[in-house]
Amino acid sequence: MANELTVAVLGPGGVGGLLAALLSRTGHRVICLSGEKTAETLRTDGIRVDSARFGDFTARVEADTALREPVDACLVTVKHTALDAALARVPAPVLSDGLLVPFLNGVEHPAALRARYRADRVAPAVIRVESTRVAPGVIEHGSPFAEIDLTGTDVPRARLDALAGAFAEAGPATRVLEDETAALWAKMSFLAPFALLTTRYGLPLGEVRTRHREELTALVEETAAISHACGGPADPARALARYDAFPPATKSSMQRDAEADRPLELDAIGGALLRAAERHGIPAPVTARVVSEVRPFA
Repeated sequence: MANELTVAVLGPGGVGGLLAALLSRTGHRVICLSGEKTAETLRTDGIRVDSARFGDFTARVEADTALREPVDACLVTVKHTALDAALARVPAPVLSDGLLVPFLNGVEHPAALRARYRADRVAPAVIRVESTRVAPGVIEHGSPFAEIDLTGTDVPRARLDALAGAFAEAGPATRVLEDETAALWAKMSFLAPFALLTTRYGLPLGEVRTRHREELTALVEETAAISHACGGPADPARALARYDAFPPATKSSMQRDAEADRPLELDAIGGALLRAAERHGIPAPVTARVVSEVRPFA
């Protein structure tokens, strides 16, 4: 990769739109991939970001409905519920040697993507951020942080370092992690209890961690045991401390999707957690019950 990268962004929503704008602002060529209506808006107006952390600015981007040329990296920032349809916009022969960088919740997607694209070019990433698309090309970044963990078991380290450097220069604190499994399960261990309980009760995190503390603790402990069995981290006390440190009004993206009557990533989060528990013989009765109670919202 050269210092100036060409980066495609599949799904320029809250996360994808923010990263596209930040990368463009620092001089990288960015091609957003979306439906024609959104693509036309982005071609005409660019992406406007409102952020206390990165400032308020508008970035120019290119936009198309499909990838038509090789790129250094393609960031996959759609939700699991739209993934299969969205990937049709990124033909494997066109992506070729480019990195495929999924910013997806859950732990099962890397294997599916490696079956479709070059296995040694799939570089899963984790992002910690609260960023919302309020209209096509308009992004509100509400959190005082944006942190990226980039990994990829078989991806050449130089490729990961080059992309990580571009992210870091653009603004988000970025690190390259050697252990892909640990990186994905660290996110899953935090996300699953948070997403499931805020959605189940329709309450922000502050009320969940007080009114449903016992249930939250049980979910955290079950998730930690599953993570440990899968080769990931297991630190229930740390997870609870992180929940306690978050602003009380914080909502999960799954909860916001439920409120907006959008499809939920329940299978990618709760379903994947239960499948992992079954594979390793880990009891997860609270997780199973909560997933079943959230299912009607999906």
